[in-house]
Amino acid sequence: MSRWTALVLAGSRPGADPFAAEHGTDLKALIPIGGVPMVARPVAALLGAPQIESVRVLAQQPDRIAAVLPADRRLSVEASGDTIASTLDAILRDPATSFPLFVTTADHALLDQAMISEFCGKAESADVAVGLVEQRPLMVRLPQTKRTWLRFRGGSYSGANLFAFGSAKAASAVALWRSVEQDRKKGWRVIAALGPSVLLGAALRLRTLDQIFAAVGRRLGLDIRKVEMENPLAAVDVDKPADHELVTAILEGRA
Repeated sequence: MSRWTALVLAGSRPGADPFAAEHGTDLKALIPIGGVPMVARPVAALLGAPQIESVRVLAQQPDRIAAVLPADRRLSVEASGDTIASTLDAILRDPATSFPLFVTTADHALLDQAMISEFCGKAESADVAVGLVEQRPLMVRLPQTKRTWLRFRGGSYSGANLFAFGSAKAASAVALWRSVEQDRKKGWRVIAALGPSVLLGAALRLRTLDQIFAAVGRRLGLDIRKVEMENPLAAVDVDKPADHELVTAILEGRA
């Protein structure tokens, strides 16, 4: 079993964050959930997972993030780039980086050790793996939630903010991500960036998501893998007030 390096992306978008301001802070990662700063929840889950050897938290204000995290020799808090893609690109190209990489975000407040174990097991040996949740189990579990869905033949999927990178080869996939980073919440624009045949196949639902990933992988010379998560809560992050209410209710056993 590989020993993974975990990256927790805890950066902020430029400008004021009204969501964070509602909770008495200017950094989204520090919004409290159940009395705990949000970033501390996925970090605690990762430190407790046997698959994870070290945890690197990336943020524009690392000192403030470090102040709410435990002192642990396996944990470091470092300065990030201006965007997610630029941060990942720099890490992938750094000769000192230890692979494989498990990547998640500070707002993944429901991340737990079972999710980490499942994702690592299914992503093992892939150049790139993307965690996803299929629409039906999530809507059964949380019929009130609103998500961004990517629709393909055989199913519709929402991202789980879980990614794996097996080696520096994955930099080419991050370069593609970088080209659509501002549109990552707009599913069709992301798909369009993969090429006209991919867009047409998705629009007409002629291809499954596995077939789409295989086609993109051939284009980039990578093994790109879909990891469909069993627990639909893997797709729930805290990106807006309604998410905060929902995650709080789930943690308190009310939803």
